[in-house]
Amino acid sequence: MSRSATAATHTIRKMRDFLFANATDYDAARAGFSWPHPDEFNFALEWFDVVAGEDPDRPAVQIVSADLSLAEWSYGQLSARSDQVAAWLTGLGIRRGDHVIVMLGNQIELWEVMLAITKIGAVSIPTSTLLSASDLAYRIEHGRARAVVTLGALAGRLDGIDTLRIGVGDGIPAGWERFADSADAPTGFEPDAPTPASDTALLYFTSGTTSRPKLVQHTHVSYPIGHLSTMWWLGLRPGDVHLNISSPGWAKHAWSSFYSPFLAEATVFVYNYDRFDANALMQVMDTHHVSTFCAPPTVWRMLIQADLGRLTHPPRELVGAGEPLNPEVIERVQNAWGGTIRDGFGQTEMTACIGNSPGQPIKIGSMGRPLPGYPVVLLDPVTGAVTDGEGEIALDLSQPPLGLMAGYYDDPEKTAESRAGGFHHTGDIATRDANGYLTYVGRADDVFKASDYKISPFELESVLLEHDLVVEAAVVPSPDPTRLAVPKAYVCLRTDAGADEAEAARSIFAYAHDRLSSHLWVRIIEFAPELPKTISGKIRRVELRAREAARVESGDETGQHRDRDYR
Repeated sequence: MSRSATAATHTIRKMRDFLFANATDYDAARAGFSWPHPDEFNFALEWFDVVAGEDPDRPAVQIVSADLSLAEWSYGQLSARSDQVAAWLTGLGIRRGDHVIVMLGNQIELWEVMLAITKIGAVSIPTSTLLSASDLAYRIEHGRARAVVTLGALAGRLDGIDTLRIGVGDGIPAGWERFADSADAPTGFEPDAPTPASDTALLYFTSGTTSRPKLVQHTHVSYPIGHLSTMWWLGLRPGDVHLNISSPGWAKHAWSSFYSPFLAEATVFVYNYDRFDANALMQVMDTHHVSTFCAPPTVWRMLIQADLGRLTHPPRELVGAGEPLNPEVIERVQNAWGGTIRDGFGQTEMTACIGNSPGQPIKIGSMGRPLPGYPVVLLDPVTGAVTDGEGEIALDLSQPPLGLMAGYYDDPEKTAESRAGGFHHTGDIATRDANGYLTYVGRADDVFKASDYKISPFELESVLLEHDLVVEAAVVPSPDPTRLAVPKAYVCLRTDAGADEAEAARSIFAYAHDRLSSHLWVRIIEFAPELPKTISGKIRRVELRAREAARVESGDETGQHRDRDYR
């Protein structure tokens, strides 16, 4: 149904329009921006539905399938449909504050469910379809999920799980609710009360250095309004067609395939390819007039291996995120398309806080400058004092940015640790030049990224150590030209394991693959008699990382066992 703008809607729109007016004026945007702070706000009801009421035919989501067919839903259609889904979920017993795991691909049901859950005032836990059964069970338990919405094809991963199970598509087992039945629900929805801004809206699991992922807690304003900074960094404008290459379940999908485009009154564009093909992607971008494009470095590296000239109408804005891009990629895209890929930085714990913004000089290799509303400082890793040199990226909490998480769910100790000394600590190291540009150096801990997925060595090592033959294991990134890095394990075998390393590698790969989600698979194993350690007995992964980088640079493949050789 059409809904009227509230005071919160007007305040947010005023500040959003200020960012539009200063789209290419960094100094003015930084100086004049201030975060809206409504006491009550519901993004689906007080923003999305209002936009839908003003221009119901505006395209909201466009999805191109692998066969290149297009399906499109307008703001008006998605507003009405999410009302219907909200009414149906309420009929199933979902109430304000209930936690719902949403494990879907890039399909329209994802947007319908996310908006509907928001309208109810319940809590979404977006979850990747790549998760193994054990990973999913952990998230259901620790996320205190009241319900799970997922594909019927993935139903087996919930065997034995006692929760409300809602199936989308075919293959839905008996005892499950069928999402298709929501089409028969009432078409109107009325919330039971206004939504307090401080209520929890989203929970995201994120990898850390502990054995299990942390659970990041966002409110009805921290992501929904906080992504004004991301919208400005992306360069989104009303009417844009925005393509973001990202999988649902990860925070970047919420960044660029949900909140930012809808805040800008733009169109979310999705291309669901079966297998990545750079030429096909460029054909789709041309056909459907993609105007803004955000992709992880893995995709950019694959794109430059194709003929970039096939894209005859390049997007106005080109953005990279996830890890730094090497200058060669930026230069080749610039020469072919005439635009420069703009890098940025943020975390699941916050919205975009640093970026190369539109219209500003770009320092190649830098991730840019602090974005509007973000008090970014660098802290000396030893003293904790603010420094002008190299230091940990942190946010000054004396000026708390709206886009920062409420904390780690049900973990006050971890939350307090992340805010020690009055700063939000990112755990990432950077340098700042005389013009304020920040350049990423690396993680302060041992977490690394592979194909844009954050990898916690401890998670992988914990599985490897369960194998009968393994005494010790240390996982580090192995540099990879396409994926940035792949997980490599240095493994110490039992003394009685035998001399057949190939058979041991085969067994360990198989064991790990059965127990880890595919994006966490160890790709290389090297056996070692012992691992380098500190005097206190801690493994020196920094030494192993350096050793692996040197090995890759030299091209030495001695002793390397790769999982592809054992399939």
